Amino acid sequence: MNLIHAIVKKIKQRQYEFSRHALDQTIVRNISVPEIETAILNGGEVVENYADDKYGPSCLLLGFTNTGRPIHIQCSYPDRHFIKIITVYEPDPTRWTDYRVRK
Repeated sequence: MNLIHAIVKKIKQRQYEFSRHALDQTIVRNISVPEIETAILNGGEVVENYADDKYGPSCLLLGFTNTGRPIHIQCSYPDRHFIKIITVYEPDPTRWTDYRVRK
């Protein structure tokens, strides 16, 4: 099973949790849990891979809400029982090409 399919499966089963930082960022950036779920479940894609991250392997996902709002979600690899959502934010278009590649 590829990485995004394994993440989608965990999200569908609600086998995820938020880091304190991610929880804070959802409030500060006005990003709801349903928006995060939708962004991942409706065609989320891996745009960066951090296999050697110091806190454990993770990746950056890009997804879109039902209103078309782009959201980046950094999460741990799905090899643990629960995926950890590390951070969430709306990508700055001046720093990203098509929200997928850093400028």
